[in-house]
Amino acid sequence: MRAFTLFTLLASTALAIPSPKISSVRKPGWRGGPNRRRDIITNQVNTTSSSPSTTASKDNIWAYLTNDEAASTIAFLHNQTDLNLTSVEDAGDWDNTIMVIDLLVPNKTDALAYLDGNGTKPERWVLASLLFGATEEPYAQDWVVGPLPISEKTTYYPYTFGTHTEDAKIRIYDMDSAYDLYVNTSMEIKDIISDILNATIDTEDDLNANFDIWGIDPLWHQPDEYGNDRVITWVGFWRYPDPVQSQNSSINFDGETLLPQGLYFQCDITGRDPSKYGLMGILYGDEYYTSTAEFRSAWEKPDFKKYTPNMQGDWVGTDQAGEQLPLETLPPPRNIQPGGQRFKVDEENKYIEWMDFTFYLTFTRDTGMRLYDIKYKGERIIYELGLQEAVAHYAGNDPVQSGTSYLDTYYGFGPYAFSQIPGFDMPLYAYCMNTSFHAAEISKSHRCGISIFEADQNYLIQRHSSQQYISATKNIALTVRSVSTVGNYDYNFDYVFYLDGSIETIVRASGYIQSAYYAANSEYGYQIKDGLSGSMHDHALNFKVDFDILGTENTLVKHVVEATDVKYKWNNLTRSTMHLVRKEVTSEDQGKMNWSANGQEQVVIVNKDAPNKYGEPRGYKIMPSRGGAGMHLTIKNSSNLINSQGFADHAYYVTKRKDSELRASSAWNDYDTAKPLVDFNKFFDGDNLEQEDIVMWFNLGMHHVPHTGDIPNTVFSTAQGGMIITPHNYLLSDPTRQSTQQIRINYNNDNSTTDVYTFGSQQASGDVNLDQVSWDPYTYYGDVAVRKFPYDPQNPFNDTESIV
Repeated sequence: MRAFTLFTLLASTALAIPSPKISSVRKPGWRGGPNRRRDIITNQVNTTSSSPSTTASKDNIWAYLTNDEAASTIAFLHNQTDLNLTSVEDAGDWDNTIMVIDLLVPNKTDALAYLDGNGTKPERWVLASLLFGATEEPYAQDWVVGPLPISEKTTYYPYTFGTHTEDAKIRIYDMDSAYDLYVNTSMEIKDIISDILNATIDTEDDLNANFDIWGIDPLWHQPDEYGNDRVITWVGFWRYPDPVQSQNSSINFDGETLLPQGLYFQCDITGRDPSKYGLMGILYGDEYYTSTAEFRSAWEKPDFKKYTPNMQGDWVGTDQAGEQLPLETLPPPRNIQPGGQRFKVDEENKYIEWMDFTFYLTFTRDTGMRLYDIKYKGERIIYELGLQEAVAHYAGNDPVQSGTSYLDTYYGFGPYAFSQIPGFDMPLYAYCMNTSFHAAEISKSHRCGISIFEADQNYLIQRHSSQQYISATKNIALTVRSVSTVGNYDYNFDYVFYLDGSIETIVRASGYIQSAYYAANSEYGYQIKDGLSGSMHDHALNFKVDFDILGTENTLVKHVVEATDVKYKWNNLTRSTMHLVRKEVTSEDQGKMNWSANGQEQVVIVNKDAPNKYGEPRGYKIMPSRGGAGMHLTIKNSSNLINSQGFADHAYYVTKRKDSELRASSAWNDYDTAKPLVDFNKFFDGDNLEQEDIVMWFNLGMHHVPHTGDIPNTVFSTAQGGMIITPHNYLLSDPTRQSTQQIRINYNNDNSTTDVYTFGSQQASGDVNLDQVSWDPYTYYGDVAVRKFPYDPQNPFNDTESIV
């Protein structure tokens, strides 16, 4: 769904994403638009006076850029005359502009020297993504700027070190809008559109009031009869939902992706002169027509087949509907923290301490929340953990579904990590952190973009009973959460820390599906409404985990549970049994892997030079934990993604860590998937992996074939995946025995209790003041934006903006 709104946002002064993309221009007065939310000071809930703080021993060297750093960097770039930059607010298609600026994280060697020794604090550098439109062949280019603060020492140069293209450039093929072509073609056949789509289209205003026209992402390239590269797009008609009357008010639900109309245009949009763009064909009802005249001729024949139109209605809305469930309107159970907050925060450094864990947080425009320097019991186990890329690869009988493979970091997870809802997204007592990013010369902050909270997991972490006693330990975990609405999908990201030393990465998806028209689509999905089919697609979200188990020299070992036949000394007969086989992955040539059948491989990152007292290498095991963990794209040679899908062809990977291989993908790969800025496959060049600084890259996601239960929204309960890393021969016993949140009850044979042991834990007592665990929804607050060029810190403006 993302594509159809981007040119709308280009007209917005609060642009949060790069331009350009699919050429679909909203006209003034279009239905929907940026969501405006109530202008209230704060949305945080004060449930307790207890909010323990701490001070990090070292500064957060990965912290996102401050507003002042962003403003000074933007001003510096505008002062470089060779870049010929125009302010975004004044720019047109033929101008050079700043898309995004973000922190270029320090090299790990420099970071560790500072964190672990007496090394100097690494300098702060900026990664600036610029768009060069003042040329016949427009391109995006990444630049390095620094060091900060801006001074006479500050320099700038292309970021060739971290990319795989010449001069860190990637060609842009849709710099100029083709929307006029779509409108003009539509007006040539307005009577046909009125007939087959059940609408009255007499003028362009009628067209724009009823339908949005957008299509594939990324664009297609194909040679013409002379072998010249032509840039091809397919666009389809999508009906705008009508307002829904609900709760004594009218609201426009943004369920446009539930309303495909089954009419598609194929267009040649090669070059920079929109007057030379042309219609190549029209598709309707699985019949292809090479011109409007041919389409009209077919429509005028008595045997022309019209299909059921896909119409809007209340079914698109997400409000309560149907008969109320028994007793369900009564107040539900709710979480409280009666003793106050049990973790410590250094707000300035975005540093967290909980039980035996410590870690830093940061936030980026492309991938949202990231974690650094995760330590357990004072030892670093992970240097970096965070999202790399998210692919939504569709399939269908029509060209728009077949041609859609979203690379979601293009749109960015940071711009749409809106404020979380207390009592819904997070417990009312959660600790909120604001998040910031800098795009299109605007700095934005989301109130409560990250929430942090403890919660009982509603199952025990340990339990045992006998004829004499029962023992149990509560499973209290810390969750760090962000939620990003990227187009139609709402992604919930959790990093969960457990008392046994485990860390779980979870992603869940909700929101509207991108659906397909039902005609001739039965091989690609189920019919889920009159005129509507679910559109099958794969989600693959790639994460990076840079392990440092007792140092930077680690090895990936597979402990394989393998069937075998053995004749033992103590038995003359051969017995069928199983044994454990250790297999090391010693080269990047072996670095692309899938999870084993029947789960018979345990994948462990160990430090072979640091065995425990029994001689077993200490390490951490990584394994799928829920839902679609460990999946990968079904299509391994995607016609859409070409050379930009290497990170999603397998379930997980291992490579030697390099400063030049920061990300598995680039947000700008979407511009030219055949020649990506970052080609993950080039990471694999045969490097040794035995006792090296290694990185794992794993995929979470799902193979989603939408069914009637996905209307109106997909639900988190089934659309989720998780990966857990857990100590493996790392400690000498179960660390949850340290928890006082446990109980042992001794009893006699007559089942009477004789002793109760609570190990010093405190039980909550007294009354709960519901005023302290309630929240006024009218205090919900969106994001705050400050334009950074020209810089005016005294003149902020508020704007909560979505892709829809």
